Amino acid sequence: MDNRMLCAAACLVLALSGVCVGEGILPAGRLSGAVAGTVMFSTTLSPPESPFLSVSWSFKGENIITSTSTDIIDPGHADRISLDRATGSLELRGLVLEDSGEYTVTIIPDGGLQKQGKTVLQVYALISGASIRTPSAVLIEDKSSTNMSCEASGSISTRLWMKDGQPLRPDGRISLSIANRTVFIQPVHSSNHGTYECRVSNPVSSVTVAHDLTVNFGPHNISITGPSAAAPGQRVTLQCTAASVPPANFTWMFNGNETRVNDSVYIIERLDAERLGNYTCTASNMVTMQENSTVLNLRASCTAPCWCVSLLLLSALTLTGLL
Repeated sequence: MDNRMLCAAACLVLALSGVCVGEGILPAGRLSGAVAGTVMFSTTLSPPESPFLSVSWSFKGENIITSTSTDIIDPGHADRISLDRATGSLELRGLVLEDSGEYTVTIIPDGGLQKQGKTVLQVYALISGASIRTPSAVLIEDKSSTNMSCEASGSISTRLWMKDGQPLRPDGRISLSIANRTVFIQPVHSSNHGTYECRVSNPVSSVTVAHDLTVNFGPHNISITGPSAAAPGQRVTLQCTAASVPPANFTWMFNGNETRVNDSVYIIERLDAERLGNYTCTASNMVTMQENSTVLNLRASCTAPCWCVSLLLLSALTLTGLL
């Protein structure tokens, strides 16, 4: 049996035993690179005592470099590759999208079996120019619908939407297009008001862009903060609040009679019996054209005799100029 037959038999034995020729000389998994960037195809080999007889790399089946006693380099790669002759590793510079594909290294050691490895490179254009586009329309709760589109240049692998720092998930009002490019909200709700972010990414770059979505709503949850009972002569402050976009306008009524207080705060400088009763706050929204009201009943904090004595004392102090 001549040497060629012995070599073929040895290769067959290795293959049948599950040890493929060259298995493991390139790390598993794909490589990623950025346009205009650099990538290193690193083998797992250590420099041998005797230099390799031959190292060659091919791309999509076409040889790009073969190194023996001299180097033969494909003209299209001449200024973009460097070979580490000791380990067979290859550096590729000035990446372009067309560099994506399968790369194969073949190494012939001095006195050993041929080694081979394969890997795949994916080149991506960097993400740039990201923006969120949405129709310029006034949005009113439960009456309007809208959409937001996440646009960007480059090789886009994923789009991830966030709202107020939390992942945006579809629900009865929110839906997403294929690849998450567009968010549809039909119809808008007060809960949709807030800051939206779109993160556009690929394995080599990522850009996040934000957009504040204004949903006009309310007034909701109107309430009056203040004492429900007070003593005569006490200064009483009533504060009216409501959830509203834009902020609500407030008006007050006392026992059904409208006052001139166009503010969220109603102040009673000195409480007396004539100021006990129902205080009504009405909140109105000039965009949604809605309004809501709430009532606080202000009572005396002590019994009638207590009020009589207190009022007489207040009157005496007022007459003597002490108040």
